[in-house]
Amino acid sequence: MQLVIRDLSKTYSNGTRALKDVSLEVPQGMFGLLGPNGAGKSTLMRILATLQEPDEGTVYLRDLSKGSEQAIDVLRDKEKVRQTLGYLPQSFGFHPRVSAERLLEHFAVLKGLVDQGVRRDVVEALLRRTNLWDVRRQKVGTFSGGMRQRLGVAVALLGNPKLIIVDEPTAGLDPEERVRFLNLLSEIGEESAVILSTHIVEDVEELCSRLAIIDRGEILLEAEPTRAIEELRGRIWRRSVSREELPTLEQQLRVISTKLLAGRTSAHVYADASPGAGFEAVEPDMKDVYFSVMTGHHRRQA
Repeated sequence: MQLVIRDLSKTYSNGTRALKDVSLEVPQGMFGLLGPNGAGKSTLMRILATLQEPDEGTVYLRDLSKGSEQAIDVLRDKEKVRQTLGYLPQSFGFHPRVSAERLLEHFAVLKGLVDQGVRRDVVEALLRRTNLWDVRRQKVGTFSGGMRQRLGVAVALLGNPKLIIVDEPTAGLDPEERVRFLNLLSEIGEESAVILSTHIVEDVEELCSRLAIIDRGEILLEAEPTRAIEELRGRIWRRSVSREELPTLEQQLRVISTKLLAGRTSAHVYADASPGAGFEAVEPDMKDVYFSVMTGHHRRQA
């Protein structure tokens, strides 16, 4: 499956322009949509999930298997899209007094699995895949945040969807649950096109073979993470500075990020050559890519 988005725009009634001519191509595998809160990620996810209408633009879901190219118009043929779509929103509510098994069976019926034997097999397979089989009879209200997220994935996987949309899935999870959840998403990405919308840079760096950075409704970068990091090599410099020095440094140089390290502030600076005495070249990572793109955009907007 391949998702093709062209010139998508959305402005709300209060005048907020959430999306500005967004164009993307999402191949099979894990695709990261990275941006701060309010960047337009959730608006884009809701449009792709057929829950919201854009003002302009087109979205097509293409099946490239077996040498054919069949396209579904996501904006006009919503029912057909929903047959092959799995969606895990940023926030969702499950009835706290229902067991995980009963809840998943309920959603399976809504998905069209009316045969009891088939439905039972599908529910068991999904609960095992999401590592919830041993707690299948526990009430959902007793689940941890990570367990609820994995149950949400089980619901999203009903019907073997080829496009899966996951909105801010690891926010609030403890480190162990986050790793477990990301491993599950990685497995799913081997079979489907998965869009991971997040503001957490590490999630994209660890999982995604392709990414886009969005801010204020605009796509600022679309690239492979490894290639984006490689293009920064030799351009990221670090120096330890005092709190008093930092404002002057920010005026003189393009400081992309700061971090407190051993009681001192470590500043990362973007520059084609050494910015001066005391700076050392550092190996860039995905955070440097993200912050260099964001600071460059904000400077152009200022």
